[in-house]
Amino acid sequence: MNPRSPRKFAPFSPLPLALALALALGGCASRKVEIEPIPEMQVPDKWSAGALTDVAHAEQLWPDSDWWKQFGSSELTALVDEGQHNNFEIAAAFSRVKQAEAQARIAGAPLLPNVELDTSAARDFPISGGSPVNSASAALQVSYEVDFWGKNRAGRDAAEASLRANRYDRETVALTVTSGIVSTYLQVLSLRDRLEIARQNVSTAERVLRLVEAQSRAGSASPLDLARQRSALANQKALIPDLQQQEQDAQTALAILLGRPPQNFTVQEKGLARIQMPRISAGLPSELLTRRPDIRRAEANLAAANANVAVARAALFPSITLTASTGAQSNALLSLFDGPNLFASIGAGLIAPIFDGGRLKNQRDLAIAQKEELVQVYRQSVINSLSEVEKALGAIRSLEERYRLKRGEVDQARFAFDLSEIRFRAGAEDLMVVLDTQRILSDAQNQLGQIKLQRLQATVSLYKALGGGWHDEATGNGVMP
Repeated sequence: MNPRSPRKFAPFSPLPLALALALALGGCASRKVEIEPIPEMQVPDKWSAGALTDVAHAEQLWPDSDWWKQFGSSELTALVDEGQHNNFEIAAAFSRVKQAEAQARIAGAPLLPNVELDTSAARDFPISGGSPVNSASAALQVSYEVDFWGKNRAGRDAAEASLRANRYDRETVALTVTSGIVSTYLQVLSLRDRLEIARQNVSTAERVLRLVEAQSRAGSASPLDLARQRSALANQKALIPDLQQQEQDAQTALAILLGRPPQNFTVQEKGLARIQMPRISAGLPSELLTRRPDIRRAEANLAAANANVAVARAALFPSITLTASTGAQSNALLSLFDGPNLFASIGAGLIAPIFDGGRLKNQRDLAIAQKEELVQVYRQSVINSLSEVEKALGAIRSLEERYRLKRGEVDQARFAFDLSEIRFRAGAEDLMVVLDTQRILSDAQNQLGQIKLQRLQATVSLYKALGGGWHDEATGNGVMP
């Protein structure tokens, strides 16, 4: 048996012992950080604007995750899918999530030992003569900070909460972009309807002008009547270029949301005629706190702030670091790992703040103040979300009534114009009556189209205010089964 063989392994035995000691002390001494709970918010039992509050039915009436399909447009569905994949804001939010994931991994690293390998080799040449001398060293160093006060654990918790906040932010951005796509698409179609109405009004004004011109040639219409009708026709034509520009601007905005160059983008649908009017209930207000990603983001930011307070408090106390090292050093490379050249050491260090000019205390106070700010931000987020749903419900109810009344007004205005035109042809009515009824009909038609768009966009706002059927995969909250 080689007598040197036992000496090769004996010097390495303190390293596993040091590692075991470090991990044992770290596991026993580290304290669990107590994160303050999210403050409770009092929410109403029902919506004052009037909504279904029966829980048994509310489960079936909450928005689906693909709520935009309720408008019945295959083109809209395709555009939403494209926007969710190509929108630059969503892509940027996804990149922020990846950054937060890396930050969370970085923050978790101090909970594990730090191992480093240090090696060196040299060849010395004596100036006065003699043979060169080779030297080499290798050392494996392990250090571990005992998380006695929970500082490192709190830092990891803060980073993980920030990661959740970034994920919720990505969902918030996606919901905002999706709502923007749907709303802008509806605006394009509404403008096309208004353009069609404007062209029809021009055609009507031209028909009346031809009648006035014929009566003028027959001597039954004055030059003043002729000038008035030509002025009315010019006024109707002047509305078209502005509407065309508005339609083009809306298409450009939609192309940007889709991540497309606007020059080659065109909406195929001609108007709102085939768009369905979705029916939706708001469910229960208490469910809103778990269905909106922006509220969950505020909660995650508050949790991160709570953890940062724990980090700042722990920094006021001493920190304990355990170290262990083993290695070899020799003046000859070939004998580097011979027994006599091997070494090992174990150590422990304690660092305690004595005087820092109040820096650590002020950092703790700063973290507490930041947490208190985020408490108010969270409360404000809840109040804002409740008010957004309330406003959307009120707008839908009001616009439905306005649309019903305005549609009746349009029917009566069209009847009045048709009757005045007939009476004017028969010579029983003055041209001013025809012009007046024509203007009233044109205004009522435009207002009816705008109210229809507002009603549809109010539904989009309600979908958005309710979280758009969002589901929190991390906690299981979101769409009801």
